[in-house]
Amino acid sequence: IEYTTELDLTQSGLTGPIPPEVGELINLTYLNLSLNELSGNIPSEIGSLVKLRSLSIYENQITGEIPPQIGNLIYLEKLFLQGNLLTGEVPPEIGNLTNIEKLYLNDNQLEGEIEFIIDFVFLRYLNIQNNQFSGEIPEEINNLTNLLFFKLYNNQLSGEIPTSICDLDLHWSSLTYFNINQNQFCPPYPSCILGYVVEQD
Repeated sequence: IEYTTELDLTQSGLTGPIPPEVGELINLTYLNLSLNELSGNIPSEIGSLVKLRSLSIYENQITGEIPPQIGNLIYLEKLFLQGNLLTGEVPPEIGNLTNIEKLYLNDNQLEGEIEFIIDFVFLRYLNIQNNQFSGEIPEEINNLTNLLFFKLYNNQLSGEIPTSICDLDLHWSSLTYFNINQNQFCPPYPSCILGYVVEQD
C-alpha cells in the first residue's frame, strides 16, 4: 500500500482520529478524507507525504491546530480543511506551500493575522471566511496576481484596506468571488471596492 499514489475515502463513514500511519503512504499525490466524521487532530505525520499535490479533509470534526509539518508539503496545489473545528493560528510554515493554488480554511475557529497569504503567488482561490482572523489585510496583497476568488467574510479583520488590493483582477461586484463583509474595516475604502463593502461591525 505504500506504493499507492491516490486515496479517496470521501463519504466512507470514517470515524475517530486520522491514524498517524497515514504518514507511511509516502507516494501519495492525492488524499481525500472529506465528508466523514473524523475527529482528533491532524497528525504531524501528514508532513511525511511530501509528494502530495492535493489534500482534502473538509467537513469532518477535526480539532486542534494545523500542524507546522504541513509546511513540508511543498508540492501541494490544493488544501481543503474547511468545515472542521480547527483552532489557533495558522502556522508560519504554511508559507512554504509556494505552489498552492486553492486554499480553503473557511468555517473553522482559526485566529491570528493573515500575513501567511502573501507568499502564495500562484494562489487562485482563497476562502478563510467564518473564522476569527484579526489584524489587517497585508499591503503585499497585490503579490497574489493570479487571485480570482477572495473570501474573508465574517472574521475580526480591521484597519484600512490597502489600495494595493486594486492591483488584483477580481470580480469586485460579485459576492461569489469577493466578500470581505462582516469584519471591522475602516473607511476610506479603495476605489475599486467602493460600493461593494458593506456590513462592517
